[in-house]
Amino acid sequence: MASVKQYETDIAIVGAGGAGIAAGIEARDAGARAIAFEKATAPGGAAIVSGGGCLIVGSPLQKQNGIHDTPDLAFKEWMAWGGPSADAVWARYYIEHTLHDLYHWAEGFGVTWVDLKFQEGNSVLRWTRAGRNGLGLMSQLIDGFRNKGGEIVPDTEITGLTQDQGGRVTGVQGRDAKTGEPVTVASKAVVVTTGGFNSNLDMVLEFNPDLRDDKILVGSGRGSTGRGHNIVREVGGYLTHMDHIWFYAYATPDYRDPAQHRGLAFRVVPGYIWVNQQGRRFHNEAVSGGNSASPALLAQKPRHAWAIMDTPMTATMEVADPYYRDGDKVVRAKVMELLDNSPFIRKADTLAELAQKMAVDVPTFLATVERYNQACAQGLEVEPEFGKPLKASKAFDTPPYYAVQLFPMARKNFGGVKTDLQCRVLDKHFEPIEGLYAAGEVAGMAGGHINGRAGLEGTMLGPAIFSGRVAGGWAAHAAGHGRGFVGTPNRD
Repeated sequence: MASVKQYETDIAIVGAGGAGIAAGIEARDAGARAIAFEKATAPGGAAIVSGGGCLIVGSPLQKQNGIHDTPDLAFKEWMAWGGPSADAVWARYYIEHTLHDLYHWAEGFGVTWVDLKFQEGNSVLRWTRAGRNGLGLMSQLIDGFRNKGGEIVPDTEITGLTQDQGGRVTGVQGRDAKTGEPVTVASKAVVVTTGGFNSNLDMVLEFNPDLRDDKILVGSGRGSTGRGHNIVREVGGYLTHMDHIWFYAYATPDYRDPAQHRGLAFRVVPGYIWVNQQGRRFHNEAVSGGNSASPALLAQKPRHAWAIMDTPMTATMEVADPYYRDGDKVVRAKVMELLDNSPFIRKADTLAELAQKMAVDVPTFLATVERYNQACAQGLEVEPEFGKPLKASKAFDTPPYYAVQLFPMARKNFGGVKTDLQCRVLDKHFEPIEGLYAAGEVAGMAGGHINGRAGLEGTMLGPAIFSGRVAGGWAAHAAGHGRGFVGTPNRD
């Protein structure tokens, strides 16, 4: 008979990504014992391999760059971009707290905020990047949690919640991912922070059945399989807006994945163009967000495209996957390995040969590239067809030429477990399930649907960490420690 690993704690946290680690820190600050159980061997989840950007309003970085920003302006743009399904109460709550309870709070753990970047939907620069991206942000927070006495138990898959006769959640159960040994945890409260479900193609298609006949890639953290959604649903938790999935357009299949379902997002290819299977451009490639480029890609027939580049354009290409990086540095040899070996990438010494390998109409494709080349040669600031700025562009003139096949990639979930402002999980009657909390992407980043259908890029990680703090504080409060999360809203 297999031995059982048994744990007892005040707060059991399911998932040690951005929201889970933030929850653990808040619980420890309130004086509660906290253990985070992580399915993977290392903590960090999807956040540690992210760009590390958060939407922050009224920051010192903004002021240094002469940017005047207010919560009122940010909220107005948030709601306009996300649409009517955005949770206005949660959005306002997050935006009001970004300065003190995210920016300055993270600085207290040694996180540095290094630059701002424009993201679609914002009228000012708000997307604020942490030094060394998600790796730098999460490494500091993980160290902070451990330094406060928090414990992380890796290689542990949580498979269910336990409840008392009154329905209160009293712990979790699971198994050791390496040995298969059963794991039981008794706790006073449970915080579910398991991330999204965008590495589970079946779940993606379950909630977007119109995509079943197309090739769709999955591209979230490898542990983002929706298990957290299911264990919450099993005890009566309400799932909302599950069809709100944020797709990336600039992704190609990972040819090293035997199933070829996993996608690789790639960036920093100045001047490349996208063409559909008819050999025509269909979008301004400089506008690449999930609320613009992804709908454009999904509107093509068939629903894929090709990213065209010549050799100089590949020199700065980055692939958002740990295999292609050494810490925060790009491993150029592995990027070239991808370009030279993927069956989803074509390579040719002439543009005509490239078109033939793509199986697109050769004259149409050559005319498309020629019009773009002429715009570059004329020194135009903006090319006339789709309004793409040409400052970082050049003519396609240096072989070999590459065509990278693009497919829609499910990246982030904007729907999930419905929670109130204390991050308590709600049932179908919107009543809280005692002892159960959820935060981060499993809860649609916060509250179930804080972003609506579209996010002001960078709002994904920010609300996840912030709602993790809220969940950890209130879980500790329910367990008899501290006052719960006490924020300091910015009311500039």
